[in-house]
Amino acid sequence: MSQKLIFRICAVVMVASGVVILFSTIYPIVSYQWEADQRYPTLISPLVDEETGNFKFSKVDYTKVSNWFEGEEKENFTSPEISFFTISIPRLRIESATVAIGGEDLSKNLIQFPGTALPGKIGNAVIIGHSILPQFFDPKNYLSIFSTLPTLKEDDVIYVNYDGVSYKYMVENLFEVKPDDIQILEQNPAGSYLTLVTCTPPGHPLKPRRLIVRAGLVPSEAEVQNTEANADIGHNTKTQ
Repeated sequence: MSQKLIFRICAVVMVASGVVILFSTIYPIVSYQWEADQRYPTLISPLVDEETGNFKFSKVDYTKVSNWFEGEEKENFTSPEISFFTISIPRLRIESATVAIGGEDLSKNLIQFPGTALPGKIGNAVIIGHSILPQFFDPKNYLSIFSTLPTLKEDDVIYVNYDGVSYKYMVENLFEVKPDDIQILEQNPAGSYLTLVTCTPPGHPLKPRRLIVRAGLVPSEAEVQNTEANADIGHNTKTQ
């Protein structure tokens, strides 16, 4: 085989490898963008600067929670005392992942947004996790742990173990918001909710949106039985 032919073969292999790498990087982003347009058609968050029309490449460090929502005061994130609980999401193969209550570094664990309700309590517990390209998803790596969060569906189950008590949540809906939309942090006194948050599209350098997964607490069997018993007592009292 001539040296020239060898060079040609090497060139073809290198070009083919480059195309494969480029495709594997771009396709997940484009694919997610298309799917998101179908699933969240009313929630628009442009990838370009509305004033100049140019792409806004982000230089923000998204491993720091304080950079995730515009307008939030950063001193709230540096609590000297950080306690932990765990979360498991069977569909995503996430098992007993650590969630820090407060703190900054998403490369070490998931983080519950400061000031939001504790698991199992009335209100809204907001948990933030980092994401990268889905093909690099690793349920034990906190930099990629929420990369497949968009694959969750309604009625999927999420388990939270807090202070020795296990809580079961069921996914109610998924939607996207802009980085300056902090309404998702608001507390709901009507029940106990869990909100999971990550950047979308996963692995996109612009990081233009936030994916929100909202789940509601599933009452325990004892709570259901107690509610039914109280209802029966009330019914019997009215019929007497």
